Amino acid sequence: MNLLLLTLFIPLIGFFLLSFLPRDSKAAYPLTLIASLLTFVISLGLIGPVRENGARFTHVIDKAWITGPSMQIRFHLGVDGINLWLIVLSTFLLPIGIWMARTMIADRRNTFFALLLLFEFGLIGVFSAIDLFAFYVFWEVALVPMYLMVGGWGGAKRGAVAVKFFVYTFAGSILMLASILYLHSQAGSFDYADIMTAFSSGRVTLSATQQFYLFLGFFAAFAVKVPIFPFHTWQPDTYTEAPAPATFLLAAAMSKMGTYGLVRYSIALFPYGAHSCSRWIAVLAIIGIIYGALVALVQPNIKRLIAYSSLSHLGFIVLGIFTFNQQGADGAVYQMIAHGLSTGALFLLAGYMEQRRGSMEISDFGGIASAAPGLATAFLVALLASIGLPTLCNFVGEFLVLQGAALVRFSWAVWAAVGVILSSAYMLWMYQRTFLGKSDNKSAVFPDLTGRDWAPVVPLIVLMVWFGSYTQSFMPPISSATSHILDESRMNDEYRVKLVTPRSGQFAQVLHAR
Repeated sequence: MNLLLLTLFIPLIGFFLLSFLPRDSKAAYPLTLIASLLTFVISLGLIGPVRENGARFTHVIDKAWITGPSMQIRFHLGVDGINLWLIVLSTFLLPIGIWMARTMIADRRNTFFALLLLFEFGLIGVFSAIDLFAFYVFWEVALVPMYLMVGGWGGAKRGAVAVKFFVYTFAGSILMLASILYLHSQAGSFDYADIMTAFSSGRVTLSATQQFYLFLGFFAAFAVKVPIFPFHTWQPDTYTEAPAPATFLLAAAMSKMGTYGLVRYSIALFPYGAHSCSRWIAVLAIIGIIYGALVALVQPNIKRLIAYSSLSHLGFIVLGIFTFNQQGADGAVYQMIAHGLSTGALFLLAGYMEQRRGSMEISDFGGIASAAPGLATAFLVALLASIGLPTLCNFVGEFLVLQGAALVRFSWAVWAAVGVILSSAYMLWMYQRTFLGKSDNKSAVFPDLTGRDWAPVVPLIVLMVWFGSYTQSFMPPISSATSHILDESRMNDEYRVKLVTPRSGQFAQVLHAR
């Protein structure tokens, strides 16, 4: 049986099984955990074929879904070097989120577990969908359970924050849907592979104006989901008010939906639109890097500080994508995985701290390293990974992004590097105030990590070191797939000529330079 099909549908089957269990059933937690772990184990089987054929879709599922006289929608999924590690990352993170929920969610746990599995189903679908209509459906499926988790189990302001999160995301999604429908009217298909074939053969062409507006329609949805400055205002509140398992998954997995969409669809389907907007998008990414770091520097709340840190680091990914070179694209995809590991670990450990102290205010901690050396050590490793210490995961991606940016415009790399310096400042200052210094009476008895707490922390630390020290385990399929995407975005000579206008000479030069 197709491994991708199993990876996708086991969480959905688990969701339906949980829906039929009694509300107080004790079988809910083991059933959810087993379903998520089984999904992860099966997803590891996707790796081998993709490593051999990184630029080509493997484990393909292509079945007729909705057919009609004017519309053919196919259930078309596949795995290549770009989405492979995102799928595996998602299946790896979900058991951790379930493990967290067991002790951090006090009421209606069974419903929360069911929503986690539905979220996993939507997330895997987003990363594996090749048909654009299926991609949109999975996009919305992933949104709904996260909205319900934030609104049903969040903090004091959860209602308003959940609505804000939903409105921002849904508004961008509507623009993407409109673009998908218009693209279908031009290409006669929702299938990404068919559309790219039609473009490369010259059977279907889009004018510069059409590409520009279609690109903006897709970009609106992806920019909100990443988020990119200034579409980020939902993020700090949502990360702060969401329950710890939801925050963990929002930052570590869900934010990659936007960056993945930019790589997979925006720059390949609409190369002129992407190139014509690349300068101001790169500027927005750099503003996000600097702005996120500066605001993080003055945050009194640990979760909000990590949230703004995430905004800053995601700016690196966006900058790498819009360099349109191999180094930047490889660094962006690699950084997606690294960010999921390091930021996920920070939010996991922050959840442990909130569980013990009942607060995330930095002023409520101080000197807890003496009472909880294990927690202090684990947090330090995740912190150092987040700021890009060599041999840890974030260093490789950030270095490649800076290299790619420098090849396009050296000033971009300089400004982005400022963000790296600032990240060291706010992270180390937060660590100093929280873990070091003189202990008060409360900190002197702060509980350290238990064996159960260490269970998800150890794999995260191992992967952070592995990603930072032995990149050849992960990079070859990424490089193969990003190279293919960049080639697709250039199309053939005839198509490129049709796109060149008096305003796009620079775009033509960029295309022919490679």
